Amino acid sequence: MHIKSATFNTSYPRFKDMPETQFPEFAFIGRSNVGKSSLINMLVQRKNLAKTSSKPGKTRLINSFMINDSWNLIDLPGYGYAKVSKKKRNMFGDMITEYLEQREQLFCAFVLIDLRIPPQPIDLEFMDWCVVKEVPIAIIFTKCDKLKTTKRHTQRETFLAALYQRGWEQVPHFFESSSVKSEGREEILDFISNVMKG
Repeated sequence: MHIKSATFNTSYPRFKDMPETQFPEFAFIGRSNVGKSSLINMLVQRKNLAKTSSKPGKTRLINSFMINDSWNLIDLPGYGYAKVSKKKRNMFGDMITEYLEQREQLFCAFVLIDLRIPPQPIDLEFMDWCVVKEVPIAIIFTKCDKLKTTKRHTQRETFLAALYQRGWEQVPHFFESSSVKSEGREEILDFISNVMKG
């Protein structure tokens, strides 16, 4: 897929504020500080389309971007950031679950996983929840340029093994990415294109 245009639509403080559209949506979600904004900017080749920050938990709204006038990229708030108040964590949780459970336009949610660290319970639990709720997901392993090839393979297989250990019979489609080196960009965009074609 060639990205010809990428523009910010708007931000929504609540799921129910989102309008009905005819466009497919692909959502991006992960723990805070997983590199979501950098990945989005890399995919669309725009430096500041999604706002990056050194402070985790910056995304607190549902941000929508129109891509190629044909689909919407949805930037969801991160989960699991301890320095956000409990009330706000609950709000993010409601916002995220309502979107993922109820949004008919959602074609796939990309769950971002930092490949440098061991499998985190919150990521595994979130993915288990998606399966129970029949939310279509794919995995994007981020920050892969930080690891040597052998370590990358080991970390990836460790995470996938953790899913099998939780009773998964088949793991989701997955990608390895680096926002610094634009690794994984073509594969992710081709996946989106193929999903839209059905």
